[in-house]
Amino acid sequence: MKQTLLAIDDVSSILTVISTIFSNDFNIVKKSNGREGLAWLYEGNIPDIIITDLQMPELTGMEFIRELKSSGLLCRIPIVVLSGKNNSAERVMCFKLGADEYLGKPFNPEELHFRTKKLLERSSSISFS
Repeated sequence: MKQTLLAIDDVSSILTVISTIFSNDFNIVKKSNGREGLAWLYEGNIPDIIITDLQMPELTGMEFIRELKSSGLLCRIPIVVLSGKNNSAERVMCFKLGADEYLGKPFNPEELHFRTKKLLERSSSISFS
């Protein structure tokens, strides 16, 4: 059974690229902003990993991460951030909020795939008992 990847970005072409990169390995759920992503999660859906943009309407990526990490049930889901702003201060803020990986846009699809798979391997080897 395939794992589930939640991809959140307000740019449909980025969601298409993510789907293309991961479609062989994951069931892909695409949402266009953080609010839609949270609504899907709050319906009881638990993905294995989340890839999110930061700059989005309605609920930014940072607000999404903050909300997700404050939830007892959802806080352990690994998060990969993709951002058009690739600066150190933003990366540090994302890591402080609980993001696990950060890639600047434009990103190398092979690097995104590799980092995501490695993050899942690390996450699955950690015991949550």
